[in-house]
Amino acid sequence: MSDTVAYSVQGAIAQALIDNPPVNATSASVRQGLARAIEAMEADPAVKALVVRCVGKTFIAGADIKEFGKPMADPGLPQVMAMMDRATKPIVAAVHGTVLGGGFEVALACHYRIAARDTKFGFPEVKLGLMPGGGGTQRTPRLAGLADALLLVTEGNQISADKALASHLIDAIAEGDDLAAEAHAFAEALAAQGKGPRSAATLPMPADDPALFEETKKTLARKMRGQTAPLRALEAMRLGYELPFDEAVRQELAIFRECMAGPQSKALRNLFAAEREVARIPGLASDTLTRNIERVGVIGLGVMGRGIVMAVVSARIPVIAVGLDQPNIDAAMKAITKMWSSSVAKGSISQAVMDKRLALITTSDDPRDLFTTQLVIEAVTEDMEIKQAVFSKLGEVTQPGTILASNTSFLNIDTLAEASGRAEDVCGMHFFNPANVMRLLENVRAAKTDPEVVATIMALGKRIGKLPVLSGVCDGFIVNRMLSKRSREGFFLVEEGAKPADIDKVLLSYGFPMGPFALGDLAGLDVQAAARKARAATATERELRADFPEQMVAAGRLGQKTGSGWYSYDENRKGSANPLTEEMIAAHAERHGLRLREIGEDEIRERLLYAMVNEGAKLLSEGIVPRPHEIDVALVNGLGWPSYTGGPMHWADQIGLDKLLATIEKFRAEQGDAYWTPAPLLEQYAREGRGFYA
Repeated sequence: MSDTVAYSVQGAIAQALIDNPPVNATSASVRQGLARAIEAMEADPAVKALVVRCVGKTFIAGADIKEFGKPMADPGLPQVMAMMDRATKPIVAAVHGTVLGGGFEVALACHYRIAARDTKFGFPEVKLGLMPGGGGTQRTPRLAGLADALLLVTEGNQISADKALASHLIDAIAEGDDLAAEAHAFAEALAAQGKGPRSAATLPMPADDPALFEETKKTLARKMRGQTAPLRALEAMRLGYELPFDEAVRQELAIFRECMAGPQSKALRNLFAAEREVARIPGLASDTLTRNIERVGVIGLGVMGRGIVMAVVSARIPVIAVGLDQPNIDAAMKAITKMWSSSVAKGSISQAVMDKRLALITTSDDPRDLFTTQLVIEAVTEDMEIKQAVFSKLGEVTQPGTILASNTSFLNIDTLAEASGRAEDVCGMHFFNPANVMRLLENVRAAKTDPEVVATIMALGKRIGKLPVLSGVCDGFIVNRMLSKRSREGFFLVEEGAKPADIDKVLLSYGFPMGPFALGDLAGLDVQAAARKARAATATERELRADFPEQMVAAGRLGQKTGSGWYSYDENRKGSANPLTEEMIAAHAERHGLRLREIGEDEIRERLLYAMVNEGAKLLSEGIVPRPHEIDVALVNGLGWPSYTGGPMHWADQIGLDKLLATIEKFRAEQGDAYWTPAPLLEQYAREGRGFYA
């Protein structure tokens, strides 16, 4: 039929076998092959049914992303599915693996569906700023009912074969391991029973429920705040109540194309590609050996250490957890048990899974017990002298070749490497709090880190379910270095007259989950004050003067944990305006002779975010990261920069680097070179008329 679709006939049953590795995407060749297979079935009176099946690990997993943004070769997927709708003989989809997006739509356009037991189904398009464009918003509710269809189409999550069967999205689950044979038998049974085609296009929409649509809209506004694609999917589903099927499908496709041409989809697709690109390290050969990691040590069992232990053992890797003393160890294990017990109570894991994870943890108060590990992650307090002592000890008590990683968020890993006496084995593995939940892992390559170590920690990051991004050594690495510039401008804006709540509101409106001051209260103002103290030697006089965290810590106001910080908090940690904050700011201004002024939303947003973009450009200029991809992936997954903007560097490209540079130069004239000197790369790219992504 085509290069990727083979057509064959066995008895009265024809088969269209798709072979388009790696995920059998619906490329032009696949679409052409399916169309010809349908034509061949219709033309052969001896054929009573057609089975559509795929080789490899999965049924069609979606559209061919390489075709996005280019003219689509005929036939388009909607044309192929319209041929299925009109077919006079039954078409059976035999599905396995991940049946997603356009692949799910192909399966739904077939008349019957049989699935392997472990198959997953879903419409992930909304996560790329898109929505189903091949009839998914129309066939799904006709088969599954409105409530299930709304969840599937607008939230982009996957469901199991059992759930798909219960929702009438498939007709059978294969009992054994031979899906091909069971699909053939299923088709033969249809032919023997004289069952003809059963197109979802001929089914009526389920009973309308405007209240459910409105409730879904409110839920999406909360869960997927700022994203347009889920709402467009909701709009497309309503077409089924207003138009005939064929016209609804045509308009659905039109909405899909509008989404694809829009800025959010471009940003999300860029981020999707960036997440895959950061796994490829420039200058690191693809065949670089990795070290075998069978047992991991974690030393330091505070909040971060506990989360790291949980993250590692959740990937079924044994951990030796080393604490300061037995009471410290007991407190850590009690906290870990409590968190997993909560997961069991919520049904997210079983008691058996929790028990297996706990069994993988061995505790100790003696670092010498780390001798049997192949990787040790240090998570002691953020104090250079203490960490140096720990690394000196680890260099003595671990085997040569054991990787020694620090979870430090900003201290110099080269210094720790020298303390270990084995600099080639030392690296950074900076987890984000809570470490067992947050997806980002900032891996850090020090000056003497062995390439094998780099390859190993990148591979291990994936193994434990993280998204690893590689950074060089600098103060704060990627996320905290860029965040420190936002914090600086936030404090300066308060000194100049902007209210903390107004600053937070601007970033919430932009798409962040919370503003900088609410975030400070959540993390703890004592933590923020400690970080400022650690950086005091390199801070400017103005940065030291904006000592709001220190003032609040001195007054016993540490944020949410004490009920008072930038905001006041009730027993449920719900925040409200804090009059003490207004008093503090007014007294600060009077003490330092500051004149407060009205500051507009545009200036607040630009000073907070342009400072971060400029610092990202400096990371690129200095070679701390090789590409903008690392920055965008890290800021979206580590700080909550809204994904639908693509991250700071992609967002800057959309603004135009010349315009961004002009604004930075204006701030430079107002605020001084110390804070607003443009990155050399930003100036270069603005002159050349290009973006960070060439």
